[in-house]
Amino acid sequence: MPKLFEIKFPGECKTLPEGFWSAVDVWIKKPHVVNKRLCGVKETESRDVGREAVLSLLEEPDLAQDVLSFMACCRNTPENTHEKETPWVSSVRTFIPKVNNYGTSLHKEVILKDFGRQQVTFVPFEEDSEGKVSLKRGNIYQFQLLHQDCEEWSLQLHVLASDQWFSDGVAYPRLPWLSSDLLPKLVRWATECKSSEFRSTLSLLPVEKYSVMYQTLKEKYKAMVKVWPEVTDPEKFVYEDVAIATYLLVLWEEERVEKGLTEKQSFVDLGCGNGLLVHILANEGHPGKGIDVRRRKIWDMFGPQTLLEEKAITPSESFLFPDTDWLIGNHSDELTPWIPVIAARSSYSCRYFVLPCCFFDFFAKYQRRHCKKSQYKEYIDFITEVSVVSGFNTEEDCLRIPSTKRVCLVGKSRNYQISDEAEAEERRAHYIQSRQKAPGATVQRSGIRSDGSCCHGEGDPDRTPDSSWGVGFQPRDKVEMVRNCAALPRDLVNGVVLQVANVILGMTEEDGGGSSSDWNRGGSLSVNEAAGLMKQETLQLLKKECGGLQTLLKNNHQVFRVEGGQVYIRDWRDRKASRADTKRKPLAPGALKTRACWFYDHHPQRCPLQAELCAFAHGPDELRPSTKPLKKMRHNAFI
Repeated sequence: MPKLFEIKFPGECKTLPEGFWSAVDVWIKKPHVVNKRLCGVKETESRDVGREAVLSLLEEPDLAQDVLSFMACCRNTPENTHEKETPWVSSVRTFIPKVNNYGTSLHKEVILKDFGRQQVTFVPFEEDSEGKVSLKRGNIYQFQLLHQDCEEWSLQLHVLASDQWFSDGVAYPRLPWLSSDLLPKLVRWATECKSSEFRSTLSLLPVEKYSVMYQTLKEKYKAMVKVWPEVTDPEKFVYEDVAIATYLLVLWEEERVEKGLTEKQSFVDLGCGNGLLVHILANEGHPGKGIDVRRRKIWDMFGPQTLLEEKAITPSESFLFPDTDWLIGNHSDELTPWIPVIAARSSYSCRYFVLPCCFFDFFAKYQRRHCKKSQYKEYIDFITEVSVVSGFNTEEDCLRIPSTKRVCLVGKSRNYQISDEAEAEERRAHYIQSRQKAPGATVQRSGIRSDGSCCHGEGDPDRTPDSSWGVGFQPRDKVEMVRNCAALPRDLVNGVVLQVANVILGMTEEDGGGSSSDWNRGGSLSVNEAAGLMKQETLQLLKKECGGLQTLLKNNHQVFRVEGGQVYIRDWRDRKASRADTKRKPLAPGALKTRACWFYDHHPQRCPLQAELCAFAHGPDELRPSTKPLKKMRHNAFI
């Protein structure tokens, strides 16, 4: 069978042949990482099979012989490779599309791994609701790893009948895509051959249930994107919360089946932020509420069934939830390490879900201890340790959300008996005390009876219900401080911009790479050199902002280009000056100019662009107030 495509591996690749099989497993188990129209697959257990099993599996004698010949075709492989009676390892995977256009028909593949010949063959077939199977002869394909002269390796793609290939872009990808997209990725994965620090996505859930529910909820709540009143990216936050809600709803549905529960689980979302997750869960029938220190504009858009409280949360007896089934921490920042503790102390039956983001310890920012791990992995391990010490059998999973922080931790059951609650509480208190930084500070034990219920202050006459479990915890401020230089006095910003720009424009080529072109772009300054121009009181103001002077200069994108720690005057004639400029759309005819051109007002040679080509106003006659209407808030949009 002629090869369809071949890619050679980099010279002296040390990861083969093991890396080849690692790459193949990614394609088998997680095809959705490259085929975005798939949600995932279900795979059967692998088993060793021989010739007779393959013949019975394929049923059609002529096709079976063709497939056996296809797999047995030697391509520079050692002789006598198949002395075993069962030379292949077989499994079956069922595709789970994101959008099911197949009805009740299931699309599957028989996977035959041949470790002797370093090849894997995929035999697709369809199965209807009555179990009738239809093989897709034209779509049978194979990957083979070849070891050629010396240390040279190559990966080949073979197809049984390429002239009969059928494609729908989902279960049956296009043939050019296999060669131009998938094959290079297999080579890269095989070369890197590195395992992830974390588990595969959705490892605790049935993927098919997740896929169906996610598509349903995405369609149901997509209108929120159009009426999002916050300054954050609506698509990211809406679809991320839809995905998290989907995960929890499927997780809870599985729990009800497992435990024989009839009522839907209750929840409290600690640090609920925009409250969208609370709204979706409540809308889907789960009783619960969200608590956050700061009210959001979007809260007014939810209906009365969405319970949201504006309140600072301090880990204490006042914030226990003995009647709640699940506590949620979705990017809960400084509350993240406390959530397993609060769940454990609320009641023996209380469970939790936490999605860590920012790195916080109990009383301060988390400090790294292991340089061999990524900071994120180290922090996940820390929260896992907190969970285990708090008494939970802790499970880790990875969500499918548009975020780099996707690993969640779930505590569904305890690692001790309810009769051992007092000893478990002793361990919790001792562990929190060990993390305490304040000298002489003490960590209160929670009032837990031996039956696992909370005393709420009754157990210790010297402790009030409001007593804190530790000195030093600092909840976030109710008023969010804007620290991106946007709140600085306008006169201060304008003065800094003018001062730095004048110095750069005054530089010659000898001073710092000044331009000798007809329009003076000056030279360049390092950010540190620019800081040296500032007065001490100005620097003190800038130090309070995130990024300081560099952030201020980057914010003034019209004037400066900051790259690699160097500050340049931006030349708007040069569209290749930065990657951001290449994405900027050309000025539309008749566009309103709502900001003055800095170069027209301050550059000795004025703006290098003609007025009709410049996006900024050349003089007051061109300046127009913005007519962009304010986004209307539809109060019934989410009901």
